[in-house]
Amino acid sequence: MNVTPASRLRHTGEYYFSQKLRELAAMQQAGASIINLGIGSPDLPPHPSVTAALTSSAALPTAHGYQGYQGTPALRGAIAEWYGASYGVLLNPATEVLPLLGSKEGIMHVGMTFLEAGDTVLIPNPGYPTYRAVAQLCGATVREYDLTADAGWLPDLEALAQSDLTGVKMMLVNYPHMPTGTRADLPFLMRLVKFARQHQIMLVHDNPYSFILNDEPTSLLAVPGAREVALELNSLSKSHNMAGWRVGMLVGRADWLQEVLRFKSNMDSGMFLPVQQAAVAALRLDDEWYAELNAVYRRRRTLVLELLQALGCQTDPEQTGLFVWAAVPASAADGYALSDEVLRETHVFITPGGIFGSNGNGYVRVSLCQSEEVLSQALERIAQWQQRQPATALSR
Repeated sequence: MNVTPASRLRHTGEYYFSQKLRELAAMQQAGASIINLGIGSPDLPPHPSVTAALTSSAALPTAHGYQGYQGTPALRGAIAEWYGASYGVLLNPATEVLPLLGSKEGIMHVGMTFLEAGDTVLIPNPGYPTYRAVAQLCGATVREYDLTADAGWLPDLEALAQSDLTGVKMMLVNYPHMPTGTRADLPFLMRLVKFARQHQIMLVHDNPYSFILNDEPTSLLAVPGAREVALELNSLSKSHNMAGWRVGMLVGRADWLQEVLRFKSNMDSGMFLPVQQAAVAALRLDDEWYAELNAVYRRRRTLVLELLQALGCQTDPEQTGLFVWAAVPASAADGYALSDEVLRETHVFITPGGIFGSNGNGYVRVSLCQSEEVLSQALERIAQWQQRQPATALSR
């Protein structure tokens, strides 16, 4: 019997890292010692109080049933308190906070709630590949807006405003930006909100990186008028080393969240109660947690910058987040070519920037989610490889 997949999957391929991890596993199985500097999955544990809250709750016989679709009042309250303390944004925990089983899943919830055939979505190039996939799965039309180094990796809102925006319903934005690590200052965010209000476009701000190597965490909802046009996704994956726990949140307009809940309540049955109680503990950590976490990432970033310098890549010292974004040297055709060559010659994997969009073709991205020991090993492999190259073959 020939059963064909739904047409909605026609333009949606398997996620790049899903495929790449199989390739790296096959190389490892064949005897290669692979160092993976690709995916941003934190290797550090959560705070001990977080795991203690999980285990103590899990020991209770009453903790294992279905949970409410909106999360516990305690979790919603902790999210609201965190937003107030961290971003200066006051949220009503009963109506303006919706816990999620991860913010990636939340992108799909928002898309399925508000997008359909005939709608157009503005997505960044380069940007998180899931934005495009969700728009296509919802039947919407994808329209890229360019981000370039010359423009500081910020969209040209004036040019967008002068273009035909007929049918544009939603704009996905992400600052601090992944993959470039660009921060957006308050004046830009104010212009962004003004643009959305003038053109009646829903803003969906994806904000999981605001605490990583960033001294000024910012929420789009702190901008006056943003609540009229914006929803914001956030997550404990990066900021609290809880990627596998799948704890995210969607905050903003109460009526929009209620619509998202209509979709979400048909897709899942709530978050495991011990995970919710652990998330409450995580959200109540003080500034010392972030300071210690970022001290580790600063040391790692120093090694990654050395590694990229050894490859002849150029980086921006102002970038933030869990990765380092770097322009490839003139000797490399593009980021894919450099990534393939480094993997082949040193068994070190770095991410080609082109997976994030055509404007990333001349770049690579390196994760900070490996120990200093592992990063030093990767640096040593690359340095030894470069020493074996003829001087004429290198542009560094």
